[in-house]
Amino acid sequence: MTQHRPPLSQALCFHSHGIRANLAQIVQQLIQVFLVGLTLGMTRTVVPGLAESEFGLAAQAFMSLALFVVVFGLVKALMNLLAGHLSDRFGRRRLLVVGWLLAIPVPLLIFYAQSWAWILWAMLFLGLNQGLCWSMALNSKLDLARADQKGLINGFNEFAGYAAVGLAGWVSAYLAELFGARDALLGFGLAVIGLGLLLALWKVIDTHPWSKLHQQNHQAAQAEKSEAVNHHAVSLKAMMVYATFKQPQLVALNQAGLVEKFVDALVWVFMPVYLLSQSQSLVQASAIIAVYGVVWGASQLVTGPLSDKVGRRGLIASGFWLCGVTSLAFVWVETAWAWTLLAALMGLGMAMLYPTLGAAVADVAEPKSRASILGIYRFWRDFGYAAGALMMGVLAYYSESVIGPFYLVGAMMLLSGLWVWFALKPNTTEPPKRFES
Repeated sequence: MTQHRPPLSQALCFHSHGIRANLAQIVQQLIQVFLVGLTLGMTRTVVPGLAESEFGLAAQAFMSLALFVVVFGLVKALMNLLAGHLSDRFGRRRLLVVGWLLAIPVPLLIFYAQSWAWILWAMLFLGLNQGLCWSMALNSKLDLARADQKGLINGFNEFAGYAAVGLAGWVSAYLAELFGARDALLGFGLAVIGLGLLLALWKVIDTHPWSKLHQQNHQAAQAEKSEAVNHHAVSLKAMMVYATFKQPQLVALNQAGLVEKFVDALVWVFMPVYLLSQSQSLVQASAIIAVYGVVWGASQLVTGPLSDKVGRRGLIASGFWLCGVTSLAFVWVETAWAWTLLAALMGLGMAMLYPTLGAAVADVAEPKSRASILGIYRFWRDFGYAAGALMMGVLAYYSESVIGPFYLVGAMMLLSGLWVWFALKPNTTEPPKRFES
């Protein structure tokens, strides 16, 4: 006898939105993004800092050094683009598990590396892992939360992820001093990846039903306003064109996402090299850079929910300008305490803009296409790793100096902040508008 299945509306009544109602699962998703951040952070200072001694790169091999971030950024950007669309079709949890499986080769490739090409392969797998796992953890929390909690959720998500990035950068550098870079990254990486995979299989549930409930509520609200509801399936290509070229606010947010990753590429590739050239040890350089990550992560607990109350535009633009000024000033000072202060201010600027950008994109997107629109935004955002690292590598190569990239990033951040200021509405927390292809 065929088993009777309840209609979708009846099935969805068993789910409710809100952080408090779904606290246990949101905590599990925060643990996931924390572990994803640890996986990323372990490569941040150790790999560029020991490129010459461990992998044979010459001190002026700026293009080779930048290339490993270019590979990471391209792969992660493509995975972000696909992950949001695929998760709408196949669910979040499956892609989360696949992402952890793809992370396993990363510490193994670094440990057995015979040349810098092995590191590039490791970055390819790291990009696959980050594009899937980070996206799924964020989408799942947005599914579970209420519509008015997007900024708070983004703040929690980025706090967990980027505090872990900063912490892992310092811990892995300390372990590298004790045990050597390869052994440290192998042990640390396998432990973190194994735990992430175990928890994804054991504790994480799929949140696609909550996403469907968001869409049902959105359609009901649209119907009450006597607006036509778009029921037809929209292709990823159509959404890509819409978000990249047609919708002015999304265009501004996508370019902002791309440019803000210039800062993180700078911190990842050139800040360790610059600090080491200023007679800082690997652990000292890692500690300064860790301040950037920890302040970035912790401050988002304030800036994320704050954007829900005061709007997105002011926080985003101010964060860009603060990052621009601190990038310029970083090469004007000469003491560890000054670098530490500027790293903290740079982290604060990133905290002001980073979760707020994601929340602003979620404001504009319809619930049924939100994961895909966010995936498009994250594509352009993480493409900024590749574009930024490549531009900085070329500039450093031809100028034969690591200082030029700091000026490039500073100028780009100041200009991008102006674009956001003029393109966004003052209160960019208004209900999402209907997507039109």
